[in-house]
Amino acid sequence: MSDVRHVLVLPDRDAAEAVGDRFGLAEEPQLVRDALAGEDDAEDAQWLVVLTDSEERLDPKELDEFAAEWDGWREEP
Repeated sequence: MSDVRHVLVLPDRDAAEAVGDRFGLAEEPQLVRDALAGEDDAEDAQWLVVLTDSEERLDPKELDEFAAEWDGWREEP
């Protein structure tokens, strides 16, 4: 069993919470709020969604498309 992880960077909590519904995940993804380097304003914090994909069923292209719909992106490993 591999330990594949995907990290999506999204602009707000609504986008981050939509990941589980969109991809039918069995367990809730880990949500982390992270301020961008050099940003003092809490409004500029991004939401990181950490997805563990041990069965490798999540398509990176679909994750990219989802993130782009919310003006976010998927971090490459």
